[in-house]
Amino acid sequence: MDIILGILAIGVILGIAFLMSNDKKNINYFGIGVMLLAQVITTFVMFQTEVGAWIIDQISKGFNKLIEFGTEGVMFVLGNIVVEEGTTVFFFNVLLLIIFFATILSVLTYLKILPFIIKYLGQALSYITRLPKVESFNAVNSIFFGQSEAIIAIKSQFKQLSDNRLYIVSASAMGSVSASIVGAYIGILPADYVLVALPLNMFSALIVASLIAPVRVPKEEDHVDVQDVSNAKSFFEAMGNGALDGGKIALIVAAMLIAFIASLELVNAMFAGIFGGLTLQEVLGYIIAPIGILMGIPTGEVLDAGAIMGTKIVTNEFVAMLEFQGMMDAVSEKTVGIVTVFLTSFANFSSIGIIAGTVQGIDADKGARVSGFGMKLLIGATLGSMLSATMAGLFL
Repeated sequence: MDIILGILAIGVILGIAFLMSNDKKNINYFGIGVMLLAQVITTFVMFQTEVGAWIIDQISKGFNKLIEFGTEGVMFVLGNIVVEEGTTVFFFNVLLLIIFFATILSVLTYLKILPFIIKYLGQALSYITRLPKVESFNAVNSIFFGQSEAIIAIKSQFKQLSDNRLYIVSASAMGSVSASIVGAYIGILPADYVLVALPLNMFSALIVASLIAPVRVPKEEDHVDVQDVSNAKSFFEAMGNGALDGGKIALIVAAMLIAFIASLELVNAMFAGIFGGLTLQEVLGYIIAPIGILMGIPTGEVLDAGAIMGTKIVTNEFVAMLEFQGMMDAVSEKTVGIVTVFLTSFANFSSIGIIAGTVQGIDADKGARVSGFGMKLLIGATLGSMLSATMAGLFL
């Protein structure tokens, strides 16, 4: 029964994306089919085979070891700060680790290791899906870099991007996460589900965006000119730049959490007075519950899970993750997996401004266009997150 509901959920998600399409005649059904198959194979291998379990376990161990190394740096600087026993200080234990991960990312970029991997993975994706090279490269690039950095890497291509191609590029950025903060996610939620979400969300963003904004690019015009986002002239400059960028990200996330969590409490106080004690999360839980049941979440848990998913959409993934962290012991493993995969992306209201602002800085006209289809972008990215979570639920 769960499999039937999951297939129905996939049909509903793709059906909504199809109805939103602005060029139904040019939809790349072949590419969409290939990517759906890739999701099924990826999820099956990772969740249902010993090889997949071993791969996830080894990657998780690698991230956990990096977290240990990063913790050494944090403790050297903050080791004299005494906190109450049993208390976890999120800024110290999670956010500051972003600095170390951003440093590693910067060094790997300077050494041309990441650009090499991204280039050939992008080419392979374009070849098997028949998607344009710019969109394919950007989708892979978005797994490793943040929304702004991934878009900046293709800024020289902006003049040739139509509105539909711009939508796909923006959707990939919103449907992804930055590798520099994956360590922070793993510090909150189960590593195996976070890691599986990375490739699933890459494919989901492209699948949904290819339905909503189909593109056909002549072969002679299909090329990508990749710009290196690293300006470092030496290894140590790359380390310094990465550390500074990581520090900025940690502070930005901390500031956003303070603002969003405080605002959420304010809104909930207002809701309590107007709706007789209901919170915004509970209202969102009721709205998302129908699709949540189809996604595979048990009916007894769907309202709470829907509330977490709704919180992520209206605030950001960190706020929702922190709320969900305290609920995980009270829900089934299937719900934990589905919700974790859903949360592992940038699909929320604040991302509209980040992406539109980045594009605005590159091309003012195209920045205005991104702002114009901002809500459509958020709906598409949310559908992508639901597709990924549903795929995960099929094999849990």
